[in-house]
Amino acid sequence: MKTIEARPTTRAVRLRRWPAGTGDSLLRERPESLADYRASWRPDIGFPALEQLADLCDRVGLRGRGGAGFPLATKLRAVGMRARAAGVAPVVVANGDEGEPASAKDRYLLRYRPHLVLDGLTIAAHALEAQRAVVYLADDELAAAVRGRLGGLDGPVPNVVLAPGRYVAGEETAAVRMISEGVPKPTAKPPRPHERGVDGRPTLVANVETLAHLARAVRLGPDVIAAAGTTDEPGVTLLTVVPDVGEACLVEVPFGVRLSELLRFLGVGTEPAPAAVLTGGFFGGFLPRSRWDVPIGHTSMRAADAALGCGSILVIRDGCPVDVAHELLDYFAEENARQCGVCINGTRAMADALGRVAAHQAEVEDPDRLRRWSETLPGRGDCALLDAACRIVSTLFAHTDGALQRHLDQPCATCARGHERRPRTRFAVGLARPSEGER
Repeated sequence: MKTIEARPTTRAVRLRRWPAGTGDSLLRERPESLADYRASWRPDIGFPALEQLADLCDRVGLRGRGGAGFPLATKLRAVGMRARAAGVAPVVVANGDEGEPASAKDRYLLRYRPHLVLDGLTIAAHALEAQRAVVYLADDELAAAVRGRLGGLDGPVPNVVLAPGRYVAGEETAAVRMISEGVPKPTAKPPRPHERGVDGRPTLVANVETLAHLARAVRLGPDVIAAAGTTDEPGVTLLTVVPDVGEACLVEVPFGVRLSELLRFLGVGTEPAPAAVLTGGFFGGFLPRSRWDVPIGHTSMRAADAALGCGSILVIRDGCPVDVAHELLDYFAEENARQCGVCINGTRAMADALGRVAAHQAEVEDPDRLRRWSETLPGRGDCALLDAACRIVSTLFAHTDGALQRHLDQPCATCARGHERRPRTRFAVGLARPSEGER
């Protein structure tokens, strides 16, 4: 399949399909027209009521694809219940901010499958009797492309809200706050958006890929979804697999495929074996080599103390786990919301300590400090960024075969090279500027 060329500051993302096939694929070579999209519908399907839609989501096991993997049926029912109790119309939000540097799936769907995403948003709006819909994203060209595809919707016409492109701006309460107040920063929880969201109304915030799968389940039916995946987790998911060097890929795989199989298929799990693998993107953590055979899925990966998260997988082939951990912590220290003192200070302190370890200049107390911070700081910020930073550190200790201790014992040539590079992160991926025919 073709390569989606990245912008100059990022790398190319190549589209790949799992060889066994995944049924009706999410991936397309060119942007899909509204007519082509509607031609794929079952002709007798309209817009299901809330409980019918929630039951369908339960049947196909539809979980959020933005990070937490929360069941969509539970969200739908919670928003509906709150809206009825308050006597107000709720709001629905398609969250396409995609602040994760190592993920391209949401931007891809908004560019190449916009009608699928917008249909999912419209289906949710009908079920919840929402009068306002929002598409929230962080790319001005993509925003213009989405605005050009809003015609023909059978429901509230979404307004497009442009986020500032910061890492935390896609967190659900940050999205709500940006839409309501123009401030892209998370808020303390509770309340969560289903309780008090956009303009104080109960709000469904759903990831772009989640809405795409919702539309597929309604328009194609549960049997088509169940043709791929496992009994416990039917269907497919999009993954962005990003090695530290070489080709990054956006791949569609059925749930249940083993991570090691996927890495071999993409050519990044072969000899020499990777030095480390992180699942769940920057919000995940290092996965021990003994668990690289884990089946891809929310439940199976959680059981392996791993995270599917936003579907981003980082593969360390040429680099060093300590240098990568330092890079990610440094990124968190620069990209946090600058509003929680414990996060501002905690991410910077951990980044600086890892920098000293990588440079073989560690202070005697640094290993104990890092371990203590990773155990005591989680749960203390308004969002989960500090938790993610702590997970990087704790899994560096636990799952990288003593990499940190080796850096205390002797200098690391790989880390020395790393200090000479830096773009802000080697794992950023993105989409090309569209050709004339794709606009």
